[in-house]
Amino acid sequence: MEKLLWQPLEEHFKRANVTRFIEFVNEKHGLNIDPYARDSYSQLYYWSINNLQSFWDAVWNFVGIKASHIYTQVVDDLNKFPGARWFIGARLNFAENLLRYRDNHIAFIFKDETGRSARITYAELYKAVASLASSLREMGISSGDRVCAYMPNIIETSVAMLAAASVGAIWSSCGTELGAGAVIDRFGQVEPKVLFTVDGYRYKGSTFNILGIVEKIVKDIPSIKKVVIIPYVQEKPNISMIPNSTYYEDFASFDKQEIRFEQVPSDHPIYIMFSSGTTGKPKCMVQSCGGVLINHLKELIIHTDLKREDRILYITSPSWMMWNWLMSSLAVGATIVLYDGNPNYPDWGTMWKIVEDEKVTIFGMQCKLYI
Repeated sequence: MEKLLWQPLEEHFKRANVTRFIEFVNEKHGLNIDPYARDSYSQLYYWSINNLQSFWDAVWNFVGIKASHIYTQVVDDLNKFPGARWFIGARLNFAENLLRYRDNHIAFIFKDETGRSARITYAELYKAVASLASSLREMGISSGDRVCAYMPNIIETSVAMLAAASVGAIWSSCGTELGAGAVIDRFGQVEPKVLFTVDGYRYKGSTFNILGIVEKIVKDIPSIKKVVIIPYVQEKPNISMIPNSTYYEDFASFDKQEIRFEQVPSDHPIYIMFSSGTTGKPKCMVQSCGGVLINHLKELIIHTDLKREDRILYITSPSWMMWNWLMSSLAVGATIVLYDGNPNYPDWGTMWKIVEDEKVTIFGMQCKLYI
């Protein structure tokens, strides 16, 4: 006989985002799905796949995507795959959607394996992005340019992504766990104008200086016009050997209070990601501004049940698509907990201690042993 291990309370059902979404589509489309019925999710699922345009229109409005111009058509031709155009006529900015909150709620909590920590509020995050975005505009970065990062999972990586997105640039990132060849194979294809990086990183109790790798990357990718370096393992590292380099604090020196969010079409590229490279050089995968935003928010809000009071931690690095997914949690106004280093250092209880100390409510990890 089956035995239930856990039964959600009625209050959980009532507060769940998927319950609110079912009620939303019931009212908007005249459906009669009982959100408390055992088969409510399967009813919603079958309605969604049989009514694709209505479903995605409902998701766009339910998650509250901000756009300066609303779309005139959800999709032009569902029979074209690939090639169908979605949310035609819409104009929006990815970073504007992620920076809709500008108050004193905590946006990021940073922790690393050495015990270092930092916090930044949504108001402070907006100001940091405003300063960096102004610097990017000042050097001529505009819509369609590529901005890349060779960075660990720290707050500055997120700020750089948001600043690039705010001016309409296309973002691509690799974690510092990748070597020079792997980074060059990826970034060399997209010809970035700006590279954000650090002087080194720590992993499993050891410190690794990567300035020599950065020097090689910059010399092998001639499109890079500016290298912005965040001191991470040294207070003031020597960066004189790296062409066109500057310290982050010197580059992001504009005291700007407002961001001019560049409005772009829904299908404008926002992220360039890469295949693993196990069958030759890594292949580029380009994700669109409107497409990746609505899909992330569908997953975070409707599937993950993310709310503003939540604290979400996912073990990832900027090399992995889950980092991009995690960043979209900002659009919900939740608190993102970033971790850099070996999640099992100095022992297997490290992550669980962070979960307890920081009151993490949503915790994600990949099925892989960290050694």
